Amino acid sequence: MTSRRDFLKHAGMAAGALTLASMLPPAIAEAMEKANNKIAHLSASEAASDEDFWNYIRESYTISPNIINLNNGGVAPQPKIVQDAHERYLRMCNEGPSYFMWQILDQGREPLRTKLAQQAGCSSDEISICRNSTESLNTVIFGLNLKAGDEVVLTHQDYPNMKNAYLQREMRDGIKLVWVDLTLPNEDENDLVKTYVKAFTEKTKVVHITHMINWTGQIIPVKAIAKEAHKRGIEVVVDGAHTFAHFDFKIPDLDADYFGTSLHKWMGAPFGSGLLYIKKDKIENIWPLLGNGKPKDTDIRKFESLGTRSFPAEMAIATALEFHQAIGDKRKEERLRYLKNYWMDKAANIPGVKLNTSNKAQFSCAIASFSIDGIKTEDVASTLFSKYKIHTVAIVLDNIPKGVRVTPNVYTSLRDLDKLVLAIGEIAKTAGTSGSK
Repeated sequence: MTSRRDFLKHAGMAAGALTLASMLPPAIAEAMEKANNKIAHLSASEAASDEDFWNYIRESYTISPNIINLNNGGVAPQPKIVQDAHERYLRMCNEGPSYFMWQILDQGREPLRTKLAQQAGCSSDEISICRNSTESLNTVIFGLNLKAGDEVVLTHQDYPNMKNAYLQREMRDGIKLVWVDLTLPNEDENDLVKTYVKAFTEKTKVVHITHMINWTGQIIPVKAIAKEAHKRGIEVVVDGAHTFAHFDFKIPDLDADYFGTSLHKWMGAPFGSGLLYIKKDKIENIWPLLGNGKPKDTDIRKFESLGTRSFPAEMAIATALEFHQAIGDKRKEERLRYLKNYWMDKAANIPGVKLNTSNKAQFSCAIASFSIDGIKTEDVASTLFSKYKIHTVAIVLDNIPKGVRVTPNVYTSLRDLDKLVLAIGEIAKTAGTSGSK
């Protein structure tokens, strides 16, 4: 077992403070550097198909030999080094909880905040560390100064936890919710923007935009919608649960006033970790979701009055962040899109298969959805797992194209996707004889 002295050294701790100089163990960092050097001459799009590099990345995960996990959209696994960091911090805390949690690990929040802000492309004074997208966005939704009659524009395709938060404010405060429907998939940016803008009135105070519709992987042109909203004095709340660390962008690029995401999805951080971004000049006007002694303060930290939290999970975010950065934002984006296009292009040629996601880079990345004519969505997903041990998720909701959502990740192999396509083809052949409707 690693001694505490070695652990502190590897974790970048000095004088009781977490410096985050480098969270990757030296051997891992060296191996990653060698792997990167081998493809340094390739562009991000060229590197997307370098299977030697991505096989190395695959080996960095603890992948089950019994199933093919293609539901990374729900929650993603952590690289082994992130699991190891989490476990080390957990063991450390249990040797003296109040000391190691509050006097050691708690001192790492500010360096971590700085690292996350660098990744997000904003000031560290605009980043709050939380547990997931629901917590971050509910903080904003319930913290907005809205009164009876104020209008909020949102869509039926937004995530239920966010819709329910607005519905609760409607019941409690009398705000008016203006619902719009998105046509999915959609490859017309102007049409998507107009869908939101047509719902704006003089009473509209907020527009809620889901950056990527989690059910089908549709990317929404947030910046263009935000531009139109701000022309009218409307604030912009963005649900980025599925976009941060998924494809290459910086939060300020979106021109959002508020942005929430989960780090346990595409960042591969420990389960129950997230991030909230609020523009500096907006912080004062948002009430904290949890009680704080200075609710009107301009300090982003007022949103972190959680009390005892999972310090080990929080501090292991840094290791996940370094692993992500070692791969590279653009390189990761190109690989994820390459994997999605790889299976979609093959599945498109199977009779009876319908794709619910665009293949254009502007409108999609890793997440995609398909259906098979004549077979219930639930039956397709069930057969994929029972017969082929391929784990996906069936999407059967109102206002959403019914289909099986497929979400690969950086550790997914082409061999896995070949098995998926083979399975889809075999299931589709049964459509005429299954009797399913």
